[in-house]
Amino acid sequence: MTVVRCVALLKGVNVGRAKRVAMADLRALLGDLGYRDVVTHLQSGNAVFTTTRPVGAVISAIEQGLSAELGVDARVVVRTHRQLVEAIAADPFAEIATDESRHLVGFFSATPEASRLTAFEEFVAARNPDPEVVGLHRISDDHCYLWCPQGVHGSLFGAVDWDRKLGVTVTMRNFATARKLVELSG
Repeated sequence: MTVVRCVALLKGVNVGRAKRVAMADLRALLGDLGYRDVVTHLQSGNAVFTTTRPVGAVISAIEQGLSAELGVDARVVVRTHRQLVEAIAADPFAEIATDESRHLVGFFSATPEASRLTAFEEFVAARNPDPEVVGLHRISDDHCYLWCPQGVHGSLFGAVDWDRKLGVTVTMRNFATARKLVELSG
């Protein structure tokens, strides 16, 4: 029985008026599900906890708990501390990204199919004539990196329906948040 520190990344909670979740309620829910050392970060659905359960079981339990106990249907992506550290260490834009609020890492629920990745790259190429200005991206297995020098909302990537395009759940965090989650899960 291996004890692992994990990070649950809830997609789309507390954005606007939809899917409102108080972080105290999220911490209580995770505690009731048997997870230990629960900490939340910000109001955007980031929770760090300790578990011995497999990641797939954790995701299912949290999604079901959110629905049954809090009345919120939200997709959840979970990463271990090690996976989070490795994703940040592999950042291809670390040398050029100068503002962590415009530098993001996206976490996928699974690795997208090759055909969806090809279609996505074609979609971006057709709509992003100047990547150095509009934004750069790189997809790597079950996550992606974005550098949007003019801001996320001013980039092509702020308007993309990532889940539909890639066929997996995608939830983004800026690098300041991702680094804090590494610290909290360490």
